[in-house]
Amino acid sequence: MHALETELEQRWHTMFAALAAGDDVSPGLRLRTEGMMEAAALLDVATPDALQASMNSCYQRAYGHAIAEDFGADWQAFFPFPQIPAMAKRAPVYPSTKD
Repeated sequence: MHALETELEQRWHTMFAALAAGDDVSPGLRLRTEGMMEAAALLDVATPDALQASMNSCYQRAYGHAIAEDFGADWQAFFPFPQIPAMAKRAPVYPSTKD
């Protein structure tokens, strides 16, 4: 495995594990990782499909299910390569007034 692929897997693992635990992930980490994914594809280290499959494996290890279960079978239409579906869970919102 290429060093770039190893680094990507580590970053995906870090992001998805944090999100699965209820923590947030900095936009910088996500954006830099997306840039690394694009670089890996441009340098022919891996194909976009192979990178997304590897990312999905990391997601599955963190959440116990595939990305498609959370975002639908067409998740790649909403998150085209090299976007990473890494978002914190929505915080509960309670009204502060009776209005």
